[in-house]
Amino acid sequence: MILGLYEAHLPVRNLKRSIDFYAGLGLKLDHIVDEKIAFLWIAEEQSWLGLWQADQVELPYHPSIRHIAFHVSLAGLRESVAWLTERGFTPRKAFGFEGTEPFVMPIAQHAHAKIHFNDPDGNSLEFITMLDNPLGAQDYMNLSEWETLLNEHGFTLE
Repeated sequence: MILGLYEAHLPVRNLKRSIDFYAGLGLKLDHIVDEKIAFLWIAEEQSWLGLWQADQVELPYHPSIRHIAFHVSLAGLRESVAWLTERGFTPRKAFGFEGTEPFVMPIAQHAHAKIHFNDPDGNSLEFITMLDNPLGAQDYMNLSEWETLLNEHGFTLE
C-alpha cells in the first residue's frame, strides 16, 4: 500500500528566502500558491516539500514537528560537511556530536549515519543513510570511528 513519503511541510517566515535556501540544497521549485505556499521537489515526481509562509514560525522544536531527514548516499554523506559549508550552511550539534563529521546511531541489525543542520527559520534538517550493522554495535560514534571499527573486524563500509 504505502510506497514512500510523498510530501512534508514546514512553516517559514520569508517564502523567497526559504525557496532560495532549499534550492541551494538542490531541491527544484515546482510551483507557488497565493504567494504564501511553495512546493519544491525533493526527488522530482516522487517527493516534495511544502513551505508555508506563516506569522508564527517559532514553535518549540520537537523531532515530531519541524524536522525533515533527506535520504542521501553514503558517498554524499561523507562529503556532506564540506558540501554544506561550501554553500554557506552550518552543520550543527546533535545527539552530543559537534557537527564536524557525520555520526552513526546503531539500531539492531542496521544503523543510521547522519548529519544535522537548520534552515533559516530553525527547522531541523538532516542528511541520513542506512548502514548495515554486522557487528551488532550499540554505541553512537563518528562515521570515521564506525568505519575503523568495521575494518578492524574485516568488514567494509559500502
